[in-house]
Amino acid sequence: MAHERIEINREIMGGRPVIRGTRVPVELVLRKLGAGMSAKAILADHPRLTLEDIRAAQAFAADYIADEELVYR
Repeated sequence: MAHERIEINREIMGGRPVIRGTRVPVELVLRKLGAGMSAKAILADHPRLTLEDIRAAQAFAADYIADEELVYR
């Protein structure tokens, strides 16, 4: 699935997925959400982001996990 708001470029943050047009890694957005930060607080920390960017980070992660092969032990 294409993610227009997510960019992967070796020249930006070593190729880690970032919000397009920023140096904000998808991982950082997800970690902040996981730590209980609200979208409003994340937007205050990163004024260049939008609510749509936060949702795109979540959708990107969900699609990435959906393609993972899970191993149960």
